[in-house]
Amino acid sequence: MQSKILLFVILLFASCTTQNSEQDSLKNTNKKPKLIEKSHLKLKSDLMTPEVLWSFGRVSGAEVSPDKKKVLYGVSYYSIPENKSNRELFVMNVDGSNVKQITHTPESEFNAIWKPDGSKIGYLSSKSGSVQLWEINPDGTNPVQISKIEGGITGFKYAPDMSKILFTKEVKVGKDIHDIYPDLYKANAMIATDLMYRHWDEWVSTYSHIFVADYDGESLKNAKDIMEGEPYHSPLKPFGGMEQINWSPDSKNIAYTSRKLTGKAYAFSTNSDIYIYDVTSGKQYNLTDGMKGYDVAPVYSPDGKKLVWQSMKRDGYEADKNRLFVYDFETKEKKDYTKDFDQNASALVWDNNNKTIYFSSDWHARFQIYSLNTENGKIKALTQGDHNCYSAIPAGDVLIVTKQSMSKPSELYAVNKATGEETQITFENKEILDQIKMGKVEKRWVPTTDGKKMLTWVIYPPNFDPAKKYPTLLYCQGGPQSSVSQFFSYRWNFQMMAANGYIVVAPNRRGLPSFGQAWNEQISGDYGGQNMKDYLSAIDALAKEPYVDKERLGAVGASYGGFSIYWLAGHHNKRFKAFIAHDGIFNLESMYLETEEMWFVDWDLGGPYWDKSNKIAQRSYANSPHRSVDKWDTPIMVIHGGKDYRIVDSQGMSAFNAAIIRGIPAKLLYFPDENHWILHPQNGILWQREFFKWLDKWLK
Repeated sequence: MQSKILLFVILLFASCTTQNSEQDSLKNTNKKPKLIEKSHLKLKSDLMTPEVLWSFGRVSGAEVSPDKKKVLYGVSYYSIPENKSNRELFVMNVDGSNVKQITHTPESEFNAIWKPDGSKIGYLSSKSGSVQLWEINPDGTNPVQISKIEGGITGFKYAPDMSKILFTKEVKVGKDIHDIYPDLYKANAMIATDLMYRHWDEWVSTYSHIFVADYDGESLKNAKDIMEGEPYHSPLKPFGGMEQINWSPDSKNIAYTSRKLTGKAYAFSTNSDIYIYDVTSGKQYNLTDGMKGYDVAPVYSPDGKKLVWQSMKRDGYEADKNRLFVYDFETKEKKDYTKDFDQNASALVWDNNNKTIYFSSDWHARFQIYSLNTENGKIKALTQGDHNCYSAIPAGDVLIVTKQSMSKPSELYAVNKATGEETQITFENKEILDQIKMGKVEKRWVPTTDGKKMLTWVIYPPNFDPAKKYPTLLYCQGGPQSSVSQFFSYRWNFQMMAANGYIVVAPNRRGLPSFGQAWNEQISGDYGGQNMKDYLSAIDALAKEPYVDKERLGAVGASYGGFSIYWLAGHHNKRFKAFIAHDGIFNLESMYLETEEMWFVDWDLGGPYWDKSNKIAQRSYANSPHRSVDKWDTPIMVIHGGKDYRIVDSQGMSAFNAAIIRGIPAKLLYFPDENHWILHPQNGILWQREFFKWLDKWLK
């Protein structure tokens, strides 16, 4: 990004060197941070700190203009004093030149897309009090509010002919206690008679529905709920976005994703489908009826003759192979183009030639961009290297790609379609990165106990000296099926750990994707099994190095990684001197009944704990960490969020209580207002400070 651009920035970097100055930077939290010219910000330290980590601009939402000449994108910055973020919009040429910030408001702008004729940019903003649709000229002039929808909207898309706009909003379906008992207007309660009364971090009281409205270029009229009265979501919560809803090129149909089940059936199923809605008649049909797993994110070909989407085969299995399916509206044929491709496919997009599809896929813990030729079925990788490429958008001879690595947050690149040559076109974080020393990231293949090879990332401290001995951390991945790829995390940041003087060992143990479906699926029904042996193989291999102090080993992880910590605490044979578990599963029997999406535990654990005839389930519950607390002997820190309904907070409290009762040094860090993640800046910095305070106490 050009140095003259002013942005909403997190902190004064001069406060990043000592604990006292860091604390001083959080004083006067009611004072609004000023806009600061980034090129004037100088760090006093060349090492990563929590404040520096939260200062990175987060680039996202790239959109190419209809004429393929310009790129629209957003950048989010976080304010520590205000404890919130702000997102602004930018436009530049496809080659990265002529960057212009087009919004300058205290409200975040998001879901920004080009109007089909390229004359305007539409976006969502809460400037008017509720989130509404606004439009602005591509040069940033004349922002105008377009919608005035009661309660606000959550997403939108223009019809290609610009006669209509579809949008999503939350709607209430059914009665709540105030409808049933209107005289008890101060009562605060809910009544449930079935499952799915809460989901991830919210109590379910509304549903996300799709509306279609007439659009005259100035306002929306005659909005119609195409899912009226249905207790279903589109897009799917909690992670689905507008990629799950798309117009046909002729503006006559809408393809959308929904899982039309309720209660117990919804809780035990991943069977979402693709529905085709006829805008004129109001009729719709299920295109993927009979396909039992996740079917999501439909995208029409430019000529409207075909539809591509992501499809999983098996119901109840969230980590099934993500296949690339294409439907031909003329022949009525559905075809799996990834039948012989032992990888996942996501972020699907058509090229303008109607035959090429670009997508992102992870292989050996790195995401690359691939192309599929639908005429001959050939798939080839366009990018290569130690990075994650998450999405690609065609722009003439190049693709606009979002790329990151363990040592670099997301930026935009132009990738030549023919050669794969990459050119960086945004430099949002260059000023910060130029001042920070990153640790070396090394790839190793470690032998496992069953004779296989496991890719393990090793991240070394900056200024690493092989003649010294370093405390070392085993990183345990969550998911459980989510690869330890080249991600740049704003919490589990490996460069942050390395900057604090730790070597980090991050293995792609059994149960992680990008090493073939067999490797990925092995973990289901085997919690506490081979994947734990893989963890120990990785740390044991590195402990043999002369620069690893095997007397100062720690292990950390979240979610399934937290489960891993609780399990290792009872089975590590004194390898480790300190543990940290974030939002981990402690008691599998409790977990089976406490979580909300039941398909998750039903598939991974093999079934309910009361089914004594189910050998897989009984093996799972026999490996529950709470059964080995009698063997715990190592200091442990427990972190949990009060709004985590996937792994509820009583799991963490139970683990902490068990450690205290056993006389083991323990600490509980509890966030009442956080969910499965830590999302607020001050909580995030607190998390980092307590994280390293605990590790330093026991490992340094």
